[in-house]
Amino acid sequence: VLISVVLGTVVGLAAGYFGGWVDGVLMRAVDIVLCFPTIFLILMVIAFLEPSLTNVMAVIGFTSWPGLARLVRGETLSLRERDFIWAARGLGLSAPRILFVHLLPHLVAPVLVSATLGVGGAILTESALSFLGLGVQPPTASWGNVLANGKDYLHVAWWLSLFPGAAILVTVLSLNMLGEGLRDMLDPRERS
Repeated sequence: VLISVVLGTVVGLAAGYFGGWVDGVLMRAVDIVLCFPTIFLILMVIAFLEPSLTNVMAVIGFTSWPGLARLVRGETLSLRERDFIWAARGLGLSAPRILFVHLLPHLVAPVLVSATLGVGGAILTESALSFLGLGVQPPTASWGNVLANGKDYLHVAWWLSLFPGAAILVTVLSLNMLGEGLRDMLDPRERS
């Protein structure tokens, strides 16, 4: 998720602030990545690489940034026309200073919410890959590995699959609820 947040935020900030051909090129790159179904893109890359924890984390991070880039771009487009940005330009501040000192702090709330929701998605993706044998390899523990090992004993020991599945459910649901709670807390439009 950290890879996704950094990449998506930088691409979205650059596309939204500079506009023009920079926006066109970066958003076409986002569109190209979004064209491919994420799980198939991950499966294709993992098929060429050795399945390991590091490779799985990198592949999930490098395939899940486009949604965040679009979110950050949209927020940046609305923020770049505000008076404080015009004042910063009028003072002759450099583009990196405007981006990282003036714009980025206003983007922390949506990025934080998206990152919280992204952790749940990354857990589900990693569990699915490990269940298929393409993710984290034993002896490293993974809920997907535990589910895959327990499926052979469903008729005798059903709890071997029930509890890891329930742990995935509770964890992802909790992270999603945390993300929604953060969104409600940090979004000024929700306050009355």
